Amino acid sequence: MRILIFYQYFGTPKGGWSTRYYEFTRRWVMEGNEVTVVTSPYYKSDIRAEKFIERSSIEGVNLIIINSPDSNKDSFVKRAWNALRFSLVSIFYALTEPHDVVISSSGPITTAIPGLMSKWFRGKKLVFEVRDLWPKGGIELGKLSNPLAKSVALGFEKLIYNNSDVVVTCSSGMQSGVKEVSGNVKTLVIPNSSDVSLFSSDARLPHYPKGLDPTLPIFIYAGSLGLMDDCRQILKGIKAAKDLEIAFVFIGDGAEKELLQQLTQEYGLEKKVWFLGLIPKVEVVKWLQQARASFVTFKDLPVLHTSSPNKMFDSFAAGVPIIQSTRGWIAELVRETECGINVDPNHPEDIAHALKLFVQRPDLAKKMGDNALQLAKTEFSRDYLSQKFLKGIQQTLN
Repeated sequence: MRILIFYQYFGTPKGGWSTRYYEFTRRWVMEGNEVTVVTSPYYKSDIRAEKFIERSSIEGVNLIIINSPDSNKDSFVKRAWNALRFSLVSIFYALTEPHDVVISSSGPITTAIPGLMSKWFRGKKLVFEVRDLWPKGGIELGKLSNPLAKSVALGFEKLIYNNSDVVVTCSSGMQSGVKEVSGNVKTLVIPNSSDVSLFSSDARLPHYPKGLDPTLPIFIYAGSLGLMDDCRQILKGIKAAKDLEIAFVFIGDGAEKELLQQLTQEYGLEKKVWFLGLIPKVEVVKWLQQARASFVTFKDLPVLHTSSPNKMFDSFAAGVPIIQSTRGWIAELVRETECGINVDPNHPEDIAHALKLFVQRPDLAKKMGDNALQLAKTEFSRDYLSQKFLKGIQQTLN
């Protein structure tokens, strides 16, 4: 089977970004399939290009790199232009590159454009992947407020779903959101997944940041520091914990990083909180293995409660429990499997209580971490979900 994928943010463990498609596609190649990914440089990934168009190969996966770089620190207009440019150039490969089935992975939702061209003009099967609900997310975040723009975006979303042979979503909440727009579309849920072999490897930190006492309980947030992640709630929780002796490490970058650093100073948390910036995923492994628990937070908006965050699956793979503030499927998972603690994002005392509990009860953290690792090895195994995704593609072709 020849699979053509349009995905703007491809990356490997050498970078500090999601490796979802790297892990899936290299497994699909090992199964005997031919895979080509059309992608572009993202500031958090390790994919780079010097020319406007470059071709390369990683572990048998063919890459076509369109040098239309993106960063979530850029303005909305600049990011929209980069996304549109990527998709318009991608149309050429949709119409010329040999393939049996095409996958367009969103966001941005504009990646659907080349996928639609492949379906309409070459009669290929279209698999559209929803990694976040757009334009619903943009509307709730206030990024999309113009009535005409909202109408066009909502119409385009419906057009995509109605023309897809199958829509893949990363959570049951996203699946419900898709069904609300197009009730008859066939859907398949493939959440983000856990790389147990990577995160369970014996990795030691060669050194710690200056001033960090490694004998203290260490808590981690490893992910984007953007508006929708709302990591301010974490700092408020640490502040509410007052005299609790912990070390908290932020790993990642984003539009709110400077604000978070300012709040750390304002709250007097300089001796408790460290910012490491972007580091390769192989280095994140070492930090997670030292953690008592890791955090999963998002802004308190309905659309964000459907998220399927990589930081959670990485934590599970390392056997580390989570402290999380969403109210959707993840909250239900935590209640059912006891793989962490749910907190209210609007009540810092909740976060303070969770921190104190894990500090005082390392046995509880160990028990919940074991439950998390069991989820990583079964329900969220990368091998299992890779096969499930591939079978879904094959069924679409048949």
